[in-house]
This record gives sequence, structure tokens and C-alpha cells, in this order.
Amino acid sequence: MKDNLRLKKNLLAENYLSILSLLAFLLFWYYLVASGMVSDRVLADPITTVQSFIFKLTNTSPEGATLFQHLRTSLILALSGFSLGTIIGVPLGLIMGWNKVIDALVRPIFDILRPIPPIAWIPISIFWFGIGMFSKSFIIFVSAFVPCVINSYTGIRLTNPTLIRVAKIYGASDRETFFRVGVPSAIPMIFTGLRLALSTAWMTLVAAELLAANEGLGYMIQMGRRLARPDIIIVGMLTIGAVGAIIASGLKTFDSKLSKWRS
Repeated sequence: MKDNLRLKKNLLAENYLSILSLLAFLLFWYYLVASGMVSDRVLADPITTVQSFIFKLTNTSPEGATLFQHLRTSLILALSGFSLGTIIGVPLGLIMGWNKVIDALVRPIFDILRPIPPIAWIPISIFWFGIGMFSKSFIIFVSAFVPCVINSYTGIRLTNPTLIRVAKIYGASDRETFFRVGVPSAIPMIFTGLRLALSTAWMTLVAAELLAANEGLGYMIQMGRRLARPDIIIVGMLTIGAVGAIIASGLKTFDSKLSKWRS
């Protein structure tokens, strides 16, 4: 009982600290602009940013779409590339980490492609797919694919050898050992890879939407720069951050539920 009360008090204290730090940040931000230390042409204050956020919920001015329209376009783009990177990257990493022959065949090619920044794929993606949705999704796919492969590979390589030996002693085939021992033990690292992939997918979003976009949060940020509207830029940035945090939180919750099942 006492431990529960102490835990609740600690959680309340942490929540209060989080709220206080956020308020301190907002006050400092407002002071920088209001005092003239930073020009409002360079940085919009929090009040102006909130007003612009509310305005953009229902208005298309000045760049031609509401915030929800931008968000919908960016979500479709980011999640399509992220999903493809996950569907291909996770199984490939698991198989590479488990099968030495496939690892020897694939890893040299992967090690060459891995250091190439996702933005460097923009010119060739235009040659391959033209300027359109598929070209942008491909760039985000590349950014999500690499962390999915690396973390899945690492996760299954860290499988306890004792568990593998016990499974084989009891007559499990290599396929059964892979699915019943290797994959479950790799799940924590897989979800770490998914969170990293999601983060890089959102970071690549702005670059991907440079390809002749007319909607999307990245496009909104670029138009804010062209129109010298720092409030529009900040609204786009904060929306990307908030949506990314919500999706990452969902992945973390799902991982926690799987962890309980494993335990």
C-alpha cells in the first residue's frame, strides 16, 4: 500500500515537473520575441503560432490547403513508405541474422547501400518513377528500411544460444526454432527499429515533399519559408512532431503488451 502511494506521488511529481518545464519553455520563447531579442520576422511567438494553428484548421490561405488536408497527405505518404520499409526490412533482417548463407549473400550489398542518405535517392527516384506519390514514398521507404533491417538483424543475433540448443534437443526443426525462439527474442529490438524507422520517415518527409508537391506538411513548411511566415513553419513542424510522438507512443504501448505476453 505504501509502495503504491509512493509510486503515485513520484508520478505526480514527474508530471508537475514536465508541465513546469513546458511552461518555462513557452515563457522563454515568448520573452525572446516580445523583448525584441529575436525578430518576429524570424520567429513567431507562441500566441501567434496558436492563432495560426487555429486559423489553419479551417482555412486554406496562404498556401492552398487546410492543416487537416496537409496532414492527411503527409500521413498517407509517410505511412505508405514506412509500412513498405517494415514489411520488407524486418523479415529480411531476421532471415539475414538467422541464416549465414543469406547473410553472406545480402550483407555486402546492404553495407554498400546503408550509408547512402535517403535524400541522395531523390534524383534517381525521379528517373525511375517520375514526379509523383510513388517517388516520394520510395524515398521514405529507403529511410525506414535501413533501421528495420539493422535492428531485426541485431535482435535475432542476440538470441540466447542455450534456448536454441534446448529447442533442438527437444526435436524442434530449424524453422520451428526460428519462429518459436528466434523471432520472439528479437521483438524488443524489432520495435526499437520500428520507432527509429518512424522517426527517420518523418524526418525524410520534408525532403520527399520537395518533389513538386502541392499538399503536405513538408510542402506547408516550404511555403512558409517562401512566404516569410515563421508561424506557418512552426505550425507544420509542431504538427509533424506531435503526430510522430503519438504514433511512436502507440508502438511503445503495443510493444509493452507483447512484453507482458512474453514474460
